Amino acid sequence: MTERHQNYEILNLIGYGLAKFDHELIRQFGFETKHKFYEYFVQLGIVETASVVKNRMDLFDPFFENNRKGWWQKGDAYIHRKLLIDSLFGNENVFEYANIIKLFLKDNFNIKNILVEVKPIVKSRFKKLQETGLEAELFFLNNFNTIEKFKNGCIEDARLYGDGYDFQVDVHENSFLAEVKGIRAKRGKFRLTENEYLKAQEYQDNYIVTLVLNLDDLPTFLTIENPLKHLKFEEKIINAKATKEYHLISTLD
Repeated sequence: MTERHQNYEILNLIGYGLAKFDHELIRQFGFETKHKFYEYFVQLGIVETASVVKNRMDLFDPFFENNRKGWWQKGDAYIHRKLLIDSLFGNENVFEYANIIKLFLKDNFNIKNILVEVKPIVKSRFKKLQETGLEAELFFLNNFNTIEKFKNGCIEDARLYGDGYDFQVDVHENSFLAEVKGIRAKRGKFRLTENEYLKAQEYQDNYIVTLVLNLDDLPTFLTIENPLKHLKFEEKIINAKATKEYHLISTLD
């Protein structure tokens, strides 16, 4: 596994933007050449050399029609990175997309002399960018058929219901509940919420925790059927911050 760059998220945003918008993107930052655009991120301390930015563009190039081959020999190995950005910002034009990069620079690198214009919903999507869960779920959605247990299955998205599992996969007469967990390295731990734990108790062999391992490089699946039977979990009480509500004082006419 290649070591994850400390500025992984912003580099993926830049590489995606360059592959998709090419010179239109760098003009949004006031540059006329790609080299000067690359050097800008060296000056900011985000990368040590300009080649790091170019390499990230090469990674995304094969996924766009831009007359550049980039790292075509890698096939779809890194497409999960594109799918994540597509899901959040795929409909933005070049001006809006450039502002997403600028927002990241402003919020994460404390760059003050940069004007940012984004809509409220874009800020909400922006918060999802660094969450492991969404990236893992998208990878599962696009690759669940490669898992033997789910092969030729029909998938239904259950994430909106918050009922202790992410997807239902129907295979022949069986309905499996898939709870997806993302782990950035090749190995690691995961936790179950109380709701997920109860669903695992209820559905047993039909409840399958699906780990997406190695998200930072080339993701792989590890499935755990009936996790409560095969793994040991320790109950922990999480003292969450009290939730505030604001109640209307008077009745509406």
